[in-house]
Amino acid sequence: MDQPSKIEIWRAEIWRAEIWRDWEHCDRARLARDPDYDGLFFTCVRTTKIYCRPTCPVAHAHSKNVFYVPSAAAAERAGFRPCLRCRPEAAPGSPAWRGTATTVARGMRLIDDGFLDTRTVEELAACLGVGPRHMSRLFMKHVGATPRDVAGTRRVQAAKRLITDTRMPLSQVAFAAGFRSIRRFNDAFLKTYKRSPSSFRRAAR
Repeated sequence: MDQPSKIEIWRAEIWRAEIWRDWEHCDRARLARDPDYDGLFFTCVRTTKIYCRPTCPVAHAHSKNVFYVPSAAAAERAGFRPCLRCRPEAAPGSPAWRGTATTVARGMRLIDDGFLDTRTVEELAACLGVGPRHMSRLFMKHVGATPRDVAGTRRVQAAKRLITDTRMPLSQVAFAAGFRSIRRFNDAFLKTYKRSPSSFRRAAR
């Protein structure tokens, strides 16, 4: 059997990265709880203002009440909270930026490595060889959120994993996840989950 060419692989990656734009395809995957789509898109439920993974075990929302986004950061930018059942922070690394502009792919890798925890958006743009405005436009097109949004979501998700999966003290969790202060750590959780970080530690016991 012939191996797929690089062009065919690239086209497949483009299709996967853009799958969130195909509402009917995403809806079929959501209703089937198809694990192959986990991380490719997130479901925003208008009636609850919660976003979920395609594999969420909760009873399905009516199709008329949902829409799809390419990333957790895009869902949170739109005002949706993470589902506590399917835990979007535990989704496999989203490939939403793969096969898209090289600038976005490089930027996502740098953000995932914590670049914006200690440096500025302007410095990120300089590293990528583009202006800050153009970089933000590229991120909005391919990821559905700005670099700052993506970095904020990454910090909260990293912190929540540490809270629920380890015994690390909360003060250490905050800085390990990239927050610069305990106040920002607490504020981010209240904004994202409408709950304090300590409430997740109590629930995990």
